[in-house]
Parts: sequence; C-alpha cells; structure tokens
Amino acid sequence: MSTDGDIRSSARTLLVTHGPEAVTLRAIARELNITAPALYRYYSSRDALIEQIRLDVVADLGQQLSAEATASPDDAAAQLFTLCRGFRSWALTHPREFTLVFASPTGDVGSAKGSVATLRRAGEPFGRIFLTTAGQVLATHQLTMPPAEAVPTELHDDFAAYHNELLDILTASGVDIPQGTLDLGTTYMMIQFWARLYGHVTLEVFGNYPIPMSKPEALFDAMLAELAAEIGLYPA
Repeated sequence: MSTDGDIRSSARTLLVTHGPEAVTLRAIARELNITAPALYRYYSSRDALIEQIRLDVVADLGQQLSAEATASPDDAAAQLFTLCRGFRSWALTHPREFTLVFASPTGDVGSAKGSVATLRRAGEPFGRIFLTTAGQVLATHQLTMPPAEAVPTELHDDFAAYHNELLDILTASGVDIPQGTLDLGTTYMMIQFWARLYGHVTLEVFGNYPIPMSKPEALFDAMLAELAAEIGLYPA
C-alpha cells in the first residue's frame, strides 16, 4: 500500500524529470499503480500536494545552504556570500525545483506570491537562514546604507510593513540588531540586494542573458563584489 512518502517521492521524481506541470494526481497514481481517488486520503487537491513538495524542496535547500554556510569562515559576511553562491549553484543544478519554488508562472505554485514568501517566512529554512545571516552582517559590520528618504514615496507603506515583519523574523531568530541599524533605508537595500541576486540567477538558469556568456560565474562574482562595495562591506 502506498504511503505519503511514496506519493511525495513520486511527485518529486516527476518534478525533476518533467517539470512542475507534470506533477498531477493522475500521473502519480499511474506511477504508484493505484487509483487517483486513493490519493485524496492524503491530499485534498493537486495544489495541496504541490505545496507540500515546495516545502520539501525549500527544506532541502535550507539544509544544504546551512551546512555550506557553517563550513565557511566564522564571519557573517563570508557566510552571506557563501549562501549567495550556494543558491546560484543549487539553482543551476536543480532548475525544475528552482522553477517550482522561485519561478513558476502562476500564483498557485510560485511566482511573486510564492517566491517572496519563501524568502521572508521565518518558518521556512531558506528564508530563515538567508535573512538571519543578513541580520548578523548588520549586527557585526559597519555598513553604508541609503537613508530612509531613498525609499520611493509610493512604496513607503510597503517597505514599512516589511520592515516590521523583518524585525520580528530577526528577533525570533535570536539576532541582536543594534538600535537604529535596521531602518527603512536598510530594509530597502536588503530587498534590492535580493532582487539583483534573484534576477541574475533566474537569467542564468533559463539561459536569458542578452549575449552569450562563456564565464557566467565571473559575472556573478562581479555582481556580488559590486553589491558589497555599494554597502561598504568590502573594498570595490
């Protein structure tokens, strides 16, 4: 008799082999030699199963990156850039999992709704380790951040809401941020940092660079160096 583990394993295999669109209850039932209605004992819908697979992928990614960061030098900045490089490496070697979690074209599976939540949910391993390490950088390094006035007026309410959420995440993770360090301008820079990192990785995973790139890792490293220099983390 098939178990939840069998179902999730089959779904993950379909995802890796054929992509997110191939993960259907009918296909899983066929793989496990059971009837599709039997799957409803475990999952109420395909969306519920897809959400579980997304959580499984995020957990695996978080565990992998946590191990890589722990193995890097005992410095929050070094660990942050280890996470960035690890995220790129994982995305390139797991393009269909990346698509499911970070680049699905619909709000049901991923897209902005899913990918942003993955970054910021304290309970999800990838978002937790990424934001916690960024918070540790803020707590241990003297950085140059834009003033709160740099946040576009039209986005002020959005960033103010996320700023409060971010403080809650870091507090829950045990990161002690000096008072006044994490203001609206810093929150704005953190989101811009993620947007540039995510955008670069997405272009590379899907082969959408505007020109052929023989050494894409060199461009990625240059982007990280530019981000670091902008906030005074490393010399340019």
